[in-house]
Amino acid sequence: MGLQDEIEQILDRVGPLDVLDVLLIALLIYWAFLLFRGTAAIALLRGAAILLIGAVILAQALRLAVLDFVIRNSLTGIIIAVPIIFQPEIRRALERVGRTGLRVWTRPPYDQLVDLVSLSAAGLASHRHGALIVFERETGLQDYVETGVPLDAAPSPELIEGIFFPNSPLHDGALILRENRVVAAGCTLPLSETRLSGEMGLRHRAGLGITEGTDAVSLMVSEETGTVAVAADGRLYSRLDDTRLRALLARLLDSGAPLGDAPAA
Repeated sequence: MGLQDEIEQILDRVGPLDVLDVLLIALLIYWAFLLFRGTAAIALLRGAAILLIGAVILAQALRLAVLDFVIRNSLTGIIIAVPIIFQPEIRRALERVGRTGLRVWTRPPYDQLVDLVSLSAAGLASHRHGALIVFERETGLQDYVETGVPLDAAPSPELIEGIFFPNSPLHDGALILRENRVVAAGCTLPLSETRLSGEMGLRHRAGLGITEGTDAVSLMVSEETGTVAVAADGRLYSRLDDTRLRALLARLLDSGAPLGDAPAA
């Protein structure tokens, strides 16, 4: 029996439901890669796939019985390991699914807030006053709000620059914005484990860390260099001038998706 006959027999056994089944699996895999795109998980998945494919080829080519046995019986271990290794990414993906279809109705307008924060960042950067500002979006940040001092105030450049004035009681923590209000300052955020450049310290690690587990957007001003950086979706965009800062914040707060051509750190 030739290869063509085998293919024809396979096609004869394939029905519409089988095609639908394959398409659904393909869509699920594609959707998962879209959710993990731009995160550390995609690099881990790529590395794991390369190792697995290499091991399968090696076991089949050299007829390595033990390696083949391990590969065939490792499915249970993989199922257990995946949720543990990719817990932050899976949590963020499930949050995104829960937010689907609700963004248009729940997202407040951010145009005025972007202008205020950009103006404040420019003033802080010119004086080299360090700052960490977090924009809350659909994922609630109440747990982090409760670690700081509640304010519930209208944002303004004077208020923001005053909070981060050196040696002020609240300048070391994060300022959290919710629906065009300053809800708290002096808040404690989780630190990212990502290795950053030498000029970036705990403030940048905290600003990046809050975006790895939530859909928040954070802005950091470095007191050492006077540069401005933005973090979103676990990615850091550094050395932003005023024009790029405003454009990046407007895009991130409007769509929740990082810019592919932004100057990532």
